[in-house]
Formats: sequence, C-alpha cells, structure tokens
Amino acid sequence: MSRKTTGALAALGTAMLLGGVTAQTAHAETEQLGGLALPTTQLQKTDTQQALGSTTAALGYAVAPIKALRLDPWAKSSADVFNNGVAVVPDNGLAPVGTAPLTSPLSAGGGAKDLPLVGPLLGALPV
Repeated sequence: MSRKTTGALAALGTAMLLGGVTAQTAHAETEQLGGLALPTTQLQKTDTQQALGSTTAALGYAVAPIKALRLDPWAKSSADVFNNGVAVVPDNGLAPVGTAPLTSPLSAGGGAKDLPLVGPLLGALPV
C-alpha cells in the first residue's frame, strides 16, 4: 500500500467513526431516560438565603461543643488547682479583690460559656 492509500483509508475510517458518534449523540439528545430532564451546560442560580442559613446551622453544630467543653479536667476533685482562691484586702477600706469570681465557674465544672467575660461573647455565636 502506498502512503496515499493509507492516508485515504485513515481518513475514511475517521469519517465513519465520527459519523457514527454524531449520529449516536443526536439520538441521545432527543431521548430522555426515565422521564428525567436532560442535563444542561448552564449553572443554576445560587439561592444565597438558603446557603447562608445552611452555613449558620452547620456552624452552630460545630461551635456548640466548644462552648460547653469542660475546661478544667480536675473540676470537683481534690486535685483541682482552681478550687483555691487568693484574695487581697486593701488597707484603705476598699472591698477585697480575689480570684474566686473568675475561677469558680471553672472549678464547678463549667465551660467557656460560664466564664464572666468570655461567656457573653460566646453567646453571639450561633447555637
């Protein structure tokens, strides 16, 4: 076989192959499988309200364990270091200043949501 004949046969084979493929795709475009809509190449519009609501709901489930996580593993035990408080009584008649108001939520077995300053800030996160 010469190069001309080989090239002509290759071109004929390619044409037959592509002709069969285009006939099949034309038939596939008109046929629906199981009554389903045909797929399109266009993107659907995003519903931002639904996406934001889903993200907020998922964030609530992810953050809730962190807010209730027990920060003092030895709470309510004899080895609890936060159970001891330190207080200072000023000489000029002011009220005593101590660590008990800050450490008592931790020594009672509470989490970050029970702390005096951090708790209200964590309340802003979704539940």
